[in-house]
Amino acid sequence: MSTFDQLTALLDGQQARYRVMEHAAMGKCEDVAALRGTALGQGAKALVCHVKGNGVKQHVLAVLPADKQADLSRLASALGGLRASLASPAEVDKLTGCVFGAIPPFSFHPDLLLVADPSLLTRYDELAFNAGLLEKSMVLNTADYQRIAAPTLLSFLREEA
Repeated sequence: MSTFDQLTALLDGQQARYRVMEHAAMGKCEDVAALRGTALGQGAKALVCHVKGNGVKQHVLAVLPADKQADLSRLASALGGLRASLASPAEVDKLTGCVFGAIPPFSFHPDLLLVADPSLLTRYDELAFNAGLLEKSMVLNTADYQRIAAPTLLSFLREEA
């Protein structure tokens, strides 16, 4: 089953409030937000990372607002590790079944820990994200996202100067 199909089955089964949008495949968060008609900060950017050190070896799906940057050292520390790095395209495909840019803020793989920065859940009533495909997006009620995905909340945003 594709990631898109898993996602729609999960959201339908949980009676989530969401809508699907089809659009041209875009690589940049800003471009996709413009196509969706949503604010950039509503975007849920999902990064597949490795966290290592101190006996920790964990794959993490780190979700943050699309208008912010991740601080990978803060992410590693929050999980008890020493360092974090982005996964390779092959690892992203293995763990998510998606290409970079199409990863939704949900984990369907048992080895992929889902974490979200708390600011993702407080800024907007709806989150927008690519739904496993570069040409399909979902706009999902934020409270439904928190209830269904139940991410571990960790602060890992890069401090703004």
